[in-house]
Amino acid sequence: MSNHVHYLLEPLQPEDLPKIMHWLNWFTAMCFNRLLNRTGHFWEKRYHSSGFPRSDYRRALNTLRYIHANPKSAAMQLGWFYDFSNYGVYDRVVPDGISQWHPAFFALGITLDACAVAYRQFCKKYRPRPKPEIKRTWGKQMLAGLKLRKKFNKTSPGQQRLPWDDWTVPVGEIYKVAKEFVWANALNPDIAVLQFSDST
Repeated sequence: MSNHVHYLLEPLQPEDLPKIMHWLNWFTAMCFNRLLNRTGHFWEKRYHSSGFPRSDYRRALNTLRYIHANPKSAAMQLGWFYDFSNYGVYDRVVPDGISQWHPAFFALGITLDACAVAYRQFCKKYRPRPKPEIKRTWGKQMLAGLKLRKKFNKTSPGQQRLPWDDWTVPVGEIYKVAKEFVWANALNPDIAVLQFSDST
C-alpha cells in the first residue's frame, strides 16, 4: 500500500513475532531513510497483529483475500493484480521466490489449477466494508497557530547503525528475486519484466 504493508507470517514460535517485526521495521526504516536521504521515523505507527492457528483455514483465506483486495478497495488498482502484492502467485499458481502457499489454499481443490480457480471465485465475492470517516476537530485552531521548531539530529543511545561500509550488497541475488516476483505477480508479466535489462 502507499503508507503501510500487510504480511501474513508464520513464525516458528509465536513469541518470535515481536522480534521479527521489530527487526523488519527497524531495518526497512534505516534502509529507506538512507535511500531517500531522510532521517527520523519512517513508519507512522507500531505494527498491529492478530494471531490465529494455522488450522483455521477460513481465517487464513479471509486474511489473504483482505490483503489481496486492499489495493483495489483503496482505489489504487482496478483489478486484483498489483505490482507490490503476491496475488499472482495464487491466481497463476506460479512461484515468485518469496511467497509460500498456505495449506488453506491447497484445501480449495484437488489440483493447483483447481485451487487457483476456487480462490479467484472466492476473491470475486469480496465486498469490502466502507471505513467510517474519522473526524478530528479538537485543536484545529490551536494547531494552526503553532510554529514548527527545527529538529536536531539526535542519536538514541540504544539505536544501532547499519554497517554500510562493511556490507556488500548481493545485487545479483536481489535482482533475481525482484525479477521473479515481478514476473509472477504483475498484471502483464511479459511487459513488466521488460524493465530488467537481461529479459528475453
